[in-house]
Amino acid sequence: MNIRKKVHNHPFLQRLRTSLNGGLPPWYFLLPTLLVGISVLIPLAYLLLRAFEADRALSVELVFRPRNLLLLYNTVLLAVSTLIVTTLLALPLAWITSRTRIPGRSVLTLLGVLPLAIPGYVMAYALLGFTGEDGTLNSVFGIHLPRLSGFTGALTAISLYTFPYLYLNFRSALSGLDPSLEEVARSLGCRPYETFFRVVVPQLRPAYYAGALIIFLYVLGDFGAVSLMRFETFSYAIYLQYAASYDRVYAAWLALMLLTLTSSALIFEYKLLRGLFFHRAGTGTGKKTQLTELGAWKWPAYFFVTILVLVSIVLPVSTIIFWMLDAMPLERTDSLVRALRASFTASAPAAFLATLLAIPLAYNSLRYPSRISRGLERVAYLGYATPPLAFALALIFLTLGAVPFLYQTLAILIIAYTLHFLAEAIGPVRSSLYQASPRLEEAARSLGYGRLKAFFLTTLPVMRNGIIVSAAFVFMSAMKELPITFLLAPVGFETLAVNVWSSTSEAMYSRAAPYAFVILLISTLFTGLLFAREWFIKRN
Repeated sequence: MNIRKKVHNHPFLQRLRTSLNGGLPPWYFLLPTLLVGISVLIPLAYLLLRAFEADRALSVELVFRPRNLLLLYNTVLLAVSTLIVTTLLALPLAWITSRTRIPGRSVLTLLGVLPLAIPGYVMAYALLGFTGEDGTLNSVFGIHLPRLSGFTGALTAISLYTFPYLYLNFRSALSGLDPSLEEVARSLGCRPYETFFRVVVPQLRPAYYAGALIIFLYVLGDFGAVSLMRFETFSYAIYLQYAASYDRVYAAWLALMLLTLTSSALIFEYKLLRGLFFHRAGTGTGKKTQLTELGAWKWPAYFFVTILVLVSIVLPVSTIIFWMLDAMPLERTDSLVRALRASFTASAPAAFLATLLAIPLAYNSLRYPSRISRGLERVAYLGYATPPLAFALALIFLTLGAVPFLYQTLAILIIAYTLHFLAEAIGPVRSSLYQASPRLEEAARSLGYGRLKAFFLTTLPVMRNGIIVSAAFVFMSAMKELPITFLLAPVGFETLAVNVWSSTSEAMYSRAAPYAFVILLISTLFTGLLFAREWFIKRN
């Protein structure tokens, strides 16, 4: 009896019971989440082991190479500069489309989102094809601009692709602000610009931190744009060390340095958000935001939006079409079809698997909240926060060391897509699960149905829209993914993204155009469908 009591009161078991304060999920929901956690953490552990394969002296020499300081400087400079440029683009656009009566607001909102359909490396291709001696600008208009490259080219390409992330966050925040504070500020004699900077801007901090974190992490992990523009960051250096020099130990150390940088960004964002509260402290309800009449400022607003649309949408689309007209002989159609088939072959299964795994992760987090369920969900986000090249390198070390038969197979590519983009699938699934009352399952179980059957009959149908959106997000992201595909795809497995990059890196802009056009077409279709669905829901 005393032994049983001691076991029952053992500190480890007490901590476990505390961690499981939401209860233990059924095994068929718990097992997939544990599998996800193991699948994300083990490759990163292998990356760590490979880095420490070298002796201490070599490890110290690799870490403290002067070149690493240059890589750190270039990477941080590009990330910070991108945040500055995207803020200057996104904030005015969000204000115009959410707080003014400018005609055509719905169209302008859609135009602000569409650049997301143009991946960074496609934007880089368009900028390279637009400038230079043989570029579109010189060929059509006779205006010669030096070909963009280096820091300026990378900054331009990435900023034009990523500013919608900040724009969407700003627009959502501006639409939800309580205008009472602004009215109080104006009644105290504040001018409009003083009200904006003293009252509105501080309340936008959570939205800014969320969008800035996404952009910062994207810049840290970007490979396509920086490699095409020949600007050395950590990601580009990792690829060069692994693919060109085949120095795996140094590549592993570079990947760990990049992981340290991304982890620091996550911690910094968490500390900035801690203690921020912007909800109403008193009773009553918030007023509806009054839209501003622009008056004569309408024309500067239209000018700003027009320039932004021309640079971020019209320029890349027109450049792709220009090079397509000079591009594709009939014999190259087969290559385009093969690339399209390869992209679908890897992206569709990844979208299915990621959505399938997102369901138990979100379900456990909401229905059985505990430190363990939340921790497993955070691990899934770790796979997304890990830069793509570092994650791919970790999987290479894992497959070569433990399961060599999976190295450079379609299976490992699909697994990499699934684990890396799983976080994108969790959000919409979890949002739809919030709308499914637990009482529906309880009612079904009271009628004699088992727990799993009750879930399929009551909760899963409510989650249908979220599941569709999740699958669409992952499919679109996997279709555009470049660095993971480069390192993990089977030999000869060339997707649309790989063909765009390889042709552009050799200055074969005509050859790259059809592949870039198909990526643009598919991405625009999915972005338009998701936006149309959101617009339809709001209207009805």
